[in-house]
This record gives sequence, C-alpha cells and structure tokens, in this order.
Amino acid sequence: MRGGRVKKPTIKGNLILMMTAVIWGVSFVSQRVGMEYIKPNTFNGIRTILGAVILVPFIFMRERMGKSRPSDGKSLLIGGIVCGSLLCAAGTLQTWGMVYTTSGKSGFITAMYMIFVPIIGLFAGKKIRAATAVGVVLAVVGMYMLSIGGADISVNKGDVMTLACAFIFAFHIMAVDRFSSEVDCVKLACLQFFVCGSINIILMFLFEHPDWALVRACAVPILYSGIMSCGVAYTLQIVGQQYAEPTTASIIMSLESVFAALAGWALLSETLTLTEALGCVLMFAAIIIVQLPQKKRE
Repeated sequence: MRGGRVKKPTIKGNLILMMTAVIWGVSFVSQRVGMEYIKPNTFNGIRTILGAVILVPFIFMRERMGKSRPSDGKSLLIGGIVCGSLLCAAGTLQTWGMVYTTSGKSGFITAMYMIFVPIIGLFAGKKIRAATAVGVVLAVVGMYMLSIGGADISVNKGDVMTLACAFIFAFHIMAVDRFSSEVDCVKLACLQFFVCGSINIILMFLFEHPDWALVRACAVPILYSGIMSCGVAYTLQIVGQQYAEPTTASIIMSLESVFAALAGWALLSETLTLTEALGCVLMFAAIIIVQLPQKKRE
C-alpha cells in the first residue's frame, strides 16, 4: 500500500504472510501432481480463470466497503494485458519444468526472481548494492549445486525451464510495480488472471487437445492451485502487508521455497542429496541477503 501511516510489524501480519508462503509452497506439489494428468496450458488455463473468478466477489466487497482504489480504465486494461501475458509465459515454463524436476527444486529456483529483479534494474540505470552482488554469487553457486547435485551431473532441462520462468517472473514483478501505483491492485490481479487464463485456454485448444476425463481426475490439484494459490493466497498477501514492513513481508513470503521442499518431501516422498540441500541453503541465504534493508549513510 502506498501512502498512509507507517506500518508497524505485528505478529498478526507475520502469521498471515506465513500462511501465504505455506499455500504457495504446497502449490508446487499440486502443479507437480497435475502434470501427471494433463498438460501445462490446460492446467494453468483452468486454474487462473478459477483464481480470477474467486477474486470477483472480493472486488465487489471492497467496493461496497469503500476500500477499492479509483482506477483509470485504460491503465487497468494495459496493465492486465501486460501482467497477464508475462504471468502466462512464466507459469507455462514453470509447469513444463515440473515434468522434469521436483517441486522442491522448482520452489527454490523460482524464488530466484528476487535475484533477477535488481540485475534487470542495472539496465534501467539503477545501481546494484554490495549485498545484492553477494546474493547473486551465492544464488549462482546454489543453483549449480541444486541442479547437478544428484547422481546425474548433467543440467536438468526442467531446472533450465524453471530458471527461465524465474527470469520472466522478475519482469512480471516490475510490471506489477509499474501499474499497481495507478490502479486497484486486486482488480489488476483479477484481470491478469483472466488474461493469463484466456491465453492458456487458446493454447490448450490449439496444441494440447485435453482429455476432459483426465481434467476431472486432476480436479483436486486444479482446485487447490486456483482457489488457494491464486485466489486466497493473493488476498492474504494484501491483508498481511497492511501489518508488515515490505522487507519483512518479502523475507517471509520467500519462505515458499522452503515449504515447497517440505511439501515435496512430505506428500511426494521427494528427497534431496546433501549437495542439493546445501544448494538450497545457499539460494535461500541469497534471497534473504538481497532483501536486507540498506543502512543509510550520514
């Protein structure tokens, strides 16, 4: 939220954001299971449309309560198209990557968007902090250990797809930051889900020819990803950030990578080698380091 009073961190806000991270972490498992039944565009198309539908009542509720931010129609439309298109590209790569890698790995690699954002900022004339540079180095080393830390020393193509997904997610974050200052954030989220879902549905009919019996068999992962990950978690994020500092919120929500690994272990019996586990630790350390506040000089 921009403007208004200074936020004071509270246990309430931190717990809400922690729940957001848990939901997003478990969502990696639902995507992994979903890929055993249907293809990426089918899965993402249905779940993002569902996520948009879930947000519609929330939008009307905010309107009635007078909490909805006045939005320029043109900016909302452009923002929804840009953010939705980027979300579609990133989500497709992430879900395809799930076919070849584990949910735990995918969670940590996807979280590298926090590293890519400041790097991309360099090309926009922004300086990179020393802490960010250290984080980038740790992330690269951690990514290497995570990707080739198993018995097979070749780079997994699923990891490469997920890394590309993280790169596009970085642009998505920058696009959201650009348009969220002009429009209501919940409306923007709803519209981007509709755009993302519509593109995926078109690609689904063009290239995937879904088997609706398999879609029904995949109902639980789709419902979880659509209702919980897209609809509920995004709403919790908005509520939680009203009670938490931005840096604190970013660090807590980045724990989705840890919960993804834990969920993969608990629900899918996924395991990590010692080298891969150390890679996860390095990558998570990098994520924390780049989110630490910069001390102001006198």
